[in-house]
Amino acid sequence: MKVLAIIPARGGSKGVPGKNVKDLGGKPLLQYTFESAFESELLSKIILSSEDAAIIETAKSIGLEVPFVRPDELATDSASSIEVVQHAVAFMESQGFFYDAVCLLQPTYPFRERGFIDKAIKKFTETEADTLISVLPVPHEYNPHWTFEANTEGYLKITTGEEEIIKRRQELPTAYHRDGAIYITKVAYIKQGTFYGKKMVSIESALSNYVNIDTLDDWTKAENYLKRN
Repeated sequence: MKVLAIIPARGGSKGVPGKNVKDLGGKPLLQYTFESAFESELLSKIILSSEDAAIIETAKSIGLEVPFVRPDELATDSASSIEVVQHAVAFMESQGFFYDAVCLLQPTYPFRERGFIDKAIKKFTETEADTLISVLPVPHEYNPHWTFEANTEGYLKITTGEEEIIKRRQELPTAYHRDGAIYITKVAYIKQGTFYGKKMVSIESALSNYVNIDTLDDWTKAENYLKRN
């Protein structure tokens, strides 16, 4: 299977200005994700998608391929990740490069365990899935079977639709949330405008590595992670 890794990194971050090229532990944030991808034996190609000159220059300086400059209209707050990936796939195909699947690696998730990407690709391939996402378990107090939403009359109902709540924590099914470390999706679904195919599987990330950088507090968590590891 030919898998295209796309690292999306736009400029104009408001939560942490210039975060993708900001120094974290002696190297730009972007480099952590590139190094994780570069060690993979199963990725066919690794590219950057960005409109920002500083990010592009930094990417090239660490050896990350930048085959195009992302259009400005795909670098706004309202632009979706699927549109960014669709653009990258269309560009690569216009150059004669075709892939079976896309592996989306967000640079805001810097700390993936060694071998994690290949482990994910192997599971994606062996299960014949359409999509693989990385996940973490939902703490039991936030399990959807223990959460509520208001109905049209303003009364609470169990989010999952049961009439009776599950009384014991031990009886709760395990629930997961996306953590953002990796998405792998068949190109056929990307072209349909979604990351989520009919057959979806997951890979569980290491909670100890979880830092997803959107705010200055998240940046501090990343710095503290490096101090501990």
